[in-house]
Amino acid sequence: MSDFTLTLLRWFRENGRDLPWRQTRDPYAIWLSEIILQQTQVRQGWEYWERFMRRWPTVDDLAAATEDEVLREWQGLGYYSRARNLHAAARQIIAGGGFPTTIEGLRALKGVGDYTAAAIGSFAFDLPAAVVDGNVYRVLARHFGIATPINTPDGKKEFAALAQSLLPEGSLCNGGAAAYNQAIMDFGATLCTPQSPRCQQCPLMETCAALREGRVGQLPVKLKTTKVKERRLTYVYIRCNGYTAIHRRPAGDIWQGLYEPLLTSQVPSGAILLRRNQKHVLTHRVLYADFYLWTPAGRPPLPADYFWIPEQDIDQYGVPRLIEILLEQLPQ
Repeated sequence: MSDFTLTLLRWFRENGRDLPWRQTRDPYAIWLSEIILQQTQVRQGWEYWERFMRRWPTVDDLAAATEDEVLREWQGLGYYSRARNLHAAARQIIAGGGFPTTIEGLRALKGVGDYTAAAIGSFAFDLPAAVVDGNVYRVLARHFGIATPINTPDGKKEFAALAQSLLPEGSLCNGGAAAYNQAIMDFGATLCTPQSPRCQQCPLMETCAALREGRVGQLPVKLKTTKVKERRLTYVYIRCNGYTAIHRRPAGDIWQGLYEPLLTSQVPSGAILLRRNQKHVLTHRVLYADFYLWTPAGRPPLPADYFWIPEQDIDQYGVPRLIEILLEQLPQ
C-alpha cells in the first residue's frame, strides 16, 4: 500500500465526516445519496435524502411512485434529469429482481455513470473500484503534479488508472475501497478545497508536487469548452376566480416534466408587471425572466397543452426553482 493511501486512511479515521448514508450497507440508501449529491452540497442534500428515505424507504416504494410525485419531492434541488433518472432506475432495479452487485450491472442503471457505479459498488458491496469525482481529480492533480486536463479522454483515462492503482489491497484492509474512496472525497471536500485549501494543515504537504512547485491554484487543469448562452422568458400568471393555468414542460428542453404558468411572447393587455429580469443561472445558460399577473374577468382561451387548476393546489405540482421565485412575488 502506498504512503499516499496510508496517510489518507489515517487522516480519515480521525477527520472523516459522519454522514447517515455511511452508517448502512443498503445499496438503495447509498445510491440515493450519490444521486442527490451529484450537483448538490452535502448540507442541502442531507435534508433531501432524509425526506426521500422517509417517504420511500425502499427501492420498491420509489418505483411505485409516479414521476410527478418524485419531481415534486425533488423540487428545489435543480438538475431535474437526476430525479427522472432516479425514478426510471428504481423501476429498472425492480424489473431486474434487485440491485445489481457488479460494476457493469450498476453502470447499466439509468443515470449511473462510472463514478456512481464505483461509489455504490465499493460502499455497498466491497467491490474494488476507485471513485473519480471533482474532489478526487483535485487531490490527485495537486499531489502528483498532473497537468493533463481532466475533461479530456486522456485525462479521464490517466486519473482513473491512477485512482485505481492507489486502492488498498484486500476488501477488508483498513476498510478497503470503501474507506479509501470516502477518505479521498472528504479530503478534497474539507482540506484540499478548490479555493483557499488548508495546505499548512495537510498531512501530505511534504510530498505534494503542487505545493512544492507553487501550482496549487493552477491544478487541476480543465479546458473551457462550453459557451454560456442567455435566454429570455416571459411568464404570465393568470388569476381567474380562484383558478390559474399551468402546463407541463415537454421533453427536449430545460425542466422536462415540471410545471410552469403561461409562457408567452405577447403580454395580455391589463397584465401587471411583478418582476423584471429575474436572473437564474443554469449550467450552460443564463435565464432572465419577466413575470406578470393577469386577472381577467373570465377564463381566456389557452394554448392546447395548458389546463386550469385551483390556485390553492399549485403546491402539489413540481415547479423549477425560477418559478418558485416568481410565484413568491404574487400578492395574496
